[in-house]
Order: sequence, then structure tokens, then C-alpha cells
Amino acid sequence: MLRLLVDQDFDQDIIRGLLRRVPGLDVVTAYEVGLQEASDPLILEWAEEEGRILVTHDRRTMPGHAGARLAAGLRVAGVIVVPRQLPVGRVIDDLEVIVSCTEAAEWENLVRHLPL
Repeated sequence: MLRLLVDQDFDQDIIRGLLRRVPGLDVVTAYEVGLQEASDPLILEWAEEEGRILVTHDRRTMPGHAGARLAAGLRVAGVIVVPRQLPVGRVIDDLEVIVSCTEAAEWENLVRHLPL
């Protein structure tokens, strides 16, 4: 099962709903690991070092920072970008499929946007 890092501005209702559906999911928030004030590049670096897929609402800057890491020859554990306008239930459905049906290696160096 995937290990997730949830960005500091991510909707906590989505995480709570996902945890109800996938008990035991290994998910931490940026706040929990002391990254609440960290820059996007630092968050991506930490996620890579810890082998955690980043889940974020930040579609404006985070994909660009992930691309910059890749262009520099650095790795990205994976990024899932969730538009804020998607219904919460739809996001939970998509994330449940992702965490239950994919492996970490499938996300290496990828940035994907929901919906699936």
C-alpha cells in the first residue's frame, strides 16, 4: 500500500474519509512532520527521502517544482494533484483506488491530476 504525505493546505475532510475507507493507511500531514512552513522543493525532497507520495491541492506551483527536480536529475516519489472543485466523495473514491491498487514504484517521477 502507498505511503502518503499530505500537503499543508489539503482538505482534512478528504483524509478523514479516506482513512475510514482504508484503515491503517500510512499517511502523515506536512504539519505532523514539521513541514507546515516548508517550501515546495523541501516538501518534495522530504517526500522522496521518505518514500511518500505527495497529495496536494497546489496545482499552481507544485507540478512545476516537481518538474524542476526531474530536470535537475533528482527523483520525485510521486505527486497527486487534487483540484479543489472536485467533490469530496469523488476525491475519496479516486484516492482509495490509487492507494489500494497501485504500488509506490508506479508513481516514481510522476505527477498526476485527479480525476482519474
